[in-house]
Amino acid sequence: MRIDAKNIEKFCDILRAGGKRIVFTNGCFDILHAGHVRYLNRARSFGDCLVLGLNSDVSVHRLKGDSRPVNSEADRAEVIGALRSVDYVVIFGEQTAEDLIAKVKPDVYCKGGDYTLDTLPEAKIVQNYGGCVEFIDIVEGRSTSSMIEKIRSTI
Repeated sequence: MRIDAKNIEKFCDILRAGGKRIVFTNGCFDILHAGHVRYLNRARSFGDCLVLGLNSDVSVHRLKGDSRPVNSEADRAEVIGALRSVDYVVIFGEQTAEDLIAKVKPDVYCKGGDYTLDTLPEAKIVQNYGGCVEFIDIVEGRSTSSMIEKIRSTI
């Protein structure tokens, strides 16, 4: 289910009041692949519901360059939201998910193992209110960038 960013704080307050343990992760999820699916399944295992912050088209373009995103934010939200592991999708346009994290206040914040507490600005926000940060191992050989390069090499 897609939740508007302006409603996410109140929505998560309701989930928490209902006793739900909220897990949050974020990313571009431009071309979905097995690495994403494994990552999201693992993230979901840390709680009762997974809220996924999806980078907007503008923010993906800023982060990944002129040729990205390949898929629109509406399409990416629909595809990622259809996964069994993802309960809620919220689109955000900022460079980092810090503002969104401050609203969601997840019990657990998950990111890929290519990050550390020192390189993840959102981690300090989560730790300040007593949440925890979990790092999930990256699946080797599975990335959107490598998929795009492989496609380009065959053209």
